[in-house]
Amino acid sequence: MKIEPRGFRYEEKDGVATITLARPDRLNSLTFAIYEELRDTFAALDHHDSVRAVVITGEGRGFCSGGDVDDIIAELFSRDMQGLVAFTRVTGALIANIRKLRKPVVAAVHGATVGAGAVIALAADLRIAADTTKFGFIFPRVGLCGADMGAAYLLPRVIGLGHATELLFLGDIIRADRALAIGLVHKVVPAEALASESRALAERLASGPAFAHAMTKQMLESEHTMSLDQAMEAEAQVQAICMMHPDFRTAHDAWNNKQAPLFQGAPFAFRDK
Repeated sequence: MKIEPRGFRYEEKDGVATITLARPDRLNSLTFAIYEELRDTFAALDHHDSVRAVVITGEGRGFCSGGDVDDIIAELFSRDMQGLVAFTRVTGALIANIRKLRKPVVAAVHGATVGAGAVIALAADLRIAADTTKFGFIFPRVGLCGADMGAAYLLPRVIGLGHATELLFLGDIIRADRALAIGLVHKVVPAEALASESRALAERLASGPAFAHAMTKQMLESEHTMSLDQAMEAEAQVQAICMMHPDFRTAHDAWNNKQAPLFQGAPFAFRDK
């Protein structure tokens, strides 16, 4: 399946897929159609073995300002409960597909990163923020629950229950330095360096062992519900599987030859075609 979205830009190069939200005049706010295309794109990426890492970013003054006030918010007032749940399930499916994708996802954020935009960034595996970034889980400001699109599930796991409780109850806007201090982002860089820094990180991930990275993401997602004994057994089994993968021999031979390993294995090398 070829990925050809209409609501945002998509590019593949050197093992990295770049998704660029491209409505800069609307601070990259999301429409019904864009939500659906993003959901479907992240699902499709699971089957693109040429892609080994993903970057999601935004054009213009901000990363994403959430749902479009005219296209989405106004429309929701005319829907009944069934119609509202249908919409919120689509937005949740987008976040679920980012988490289910067995390839590392880097969010490169700047400017307004609020509402749904903040949750999309949160769902990524790694977040690099420009020093201009303003984060906000602003749902309570518009009379909505802070638990939206998986925020109440993901945020405590990333920054701890105390910080998550504060952000989801108050809906405060926080700047990049505070986001870094509480662990919401992994690195803050000057705005002009954001594209190159995020690209370099994605390329580093893409050059790594794709199959092992897929296993790492799966275990990070699965182990938090396990007991210690269950986690140890699961890791014993998954590591044995990785030892059967050609990338393990590649790394060993490269080490012996004092060379950088050139990993060729696909993310799903054992998947039935």
